[in-house]
Amino acid sequence: MAGEQRHVWRIVLRNFINSLRPRQIVGNKMGKDYIGNQYYEIPAKPQEGKRKPTRWYDPPKGQDFQDPIPAEWEAWLRYRRTVPPTEEEVARNVALMQMKQANAAQIETKRLAEGGSLPSRPDKGADSFPSYPDLQPGEKPK
Repeated sequence: MAGEQRHVWRIVLRNFINSLRPRQIVGNKMGKDYIGNQYYEIPAKPQEGKRKPTRWYDPPKGQDFQDPIPAEWEAWLRYRRTVPPTEEEVARNVALMQMKQANAAQIETKRLAEGGSLPSRPDKGADSFPSYPDLQPGEKPK
């Protein structure tokens, strides 16, 4: 029994050294979005115990994860959809988003032209809570 040692420290040291080495991960390129992000996937292998595919994206050089990713690709990355989005689907949703932004800008300019003003309601702090004339601070409701 004394001759059967597991060499735990050797295993720990080997795992630590392996963790410092850069890993070369090669995945299947699944697509690219209009921002320039590239999406990859390593398929699941149930026979090896890997039940879910591994998915990730690489942003274009210099952006370093600053821009939000499109909703279709985010749903694919988070396993809410099994099939990656098509370029037509992403283009259709981008056109819809631009149309909504243009309509919102038109409505805002129309509202300001009619004499409307920006809301004067504070967003944060004690003044943002509603006040009721029949209830004073520190008083219990009847």
